[in-house]
Amino acid sequence: MKKIVDYRKLLGVQKDAELKELKTIYRNLMKDCHPDKFQDNDDEKVAAEIKSKEIIEAYHFLVSIAPETLSHSLDEYTQTTSNCGIADYSWAGLVLTVHFLDGSGYEYFGVPKAVYVKLVNADSPGRFARRHIFNSFPYRNIVKLETA
Repeated sequence: MKKIVDYRKLLGVQKDAELKELKTIYRNLMKDCHPDKFQDNDDEKVAAEIKSKEIIEAYHFLVSIAPETLSHSLDEYTQTTSNCGIADYSWAGLVLTVHFLDGSGYEYFGVPKAVYVKLVNADSPGRFARRHIFNSFPYRNIVKLETA
């Protein structure tokens, strides 16, 4: 969740920001700190490159978890989480990564360690995840990101 908050703070957007607003803010920020604007000063150019990479990462991340983006793939997500078994999962720093048998994968944000431990110890991790994780935490599709 900290990652989400930090990215929203970097772009200066609220939780309910729409894709159109994100895109406008992203473009304006990139105009202000694009490295090509600082051709005369190498230090400023390096700083602008770093800043622009952070802005690009934040923008793409926030777009991937935006309600509009998620609603476009809701049927696919529901089909996967309802009918496909879990192939693998891992947890690191409140981020649970789940790979499904159909080849899809999702990251879930803000998942406490206690929930992950219960998932590991569950008789049926898939059933536990359907009840306590899949519709309870913000998520994004990661397989599409890896193949893009």
